[in-house]
Amino acid sequence: QVQLVESGGGLVQPGGSLRLSCAASGLPAGYDTIAWFRQAPGKEREDVSMIVSNDGRTYYANSVKGRFTISRDNAQNTVYLQMNNLKPDDTAMYYCAAAPDFGLGFPATPDLFDYWGQGTQVSVST
Repeated sequence: QVQLVESGGGLVQPGGSLRLSCAASGLPAGYDTIAWFRQAPGKEREDVSMIVSNDGRTYYANSVKGRFTISRDNAQNTVYLQMNNLKPDDTAMYYCAAAPDFGLGFPATPDLFDYWGQGTQVSVST
C-alpha cells in the first residue's frame, strides 16, 4: 500500500510564504525521486521541483528558482517545499509524486511518476 499525503497549502498574500509537506509511506524499493508538480485550471501540469534521495540532487523550474527550496527528511520519509515570495502565478493545486530514478531528467513529465498524492491548494491573492 502506497500513500503520499500533501499538506501545508492555504491562502496567502503576494510576498508571503508557505511550506508544503509530502509524507510518503509504502513506496517500493528504488523509488528515490520525489517531485512537486502544480496545476492551475486550464493549464498543463508543471514540474516545479525534484529531489533525489540517494545523492541529494535538487532541481527547480526557472519560474520558482531562488524562491522555492526542496528538501527531504529520509528518516521520516517526508519531502518539503519551502515557498517564499509567493506570486499570484503560483496559485495552483500542488502535488507530490514518486518515481524510480533511472537517470530521470528535469523537468520531468507527469507520466514518469507512478504514485501521486491528493494535492494541496495554494492560492496567492490580495
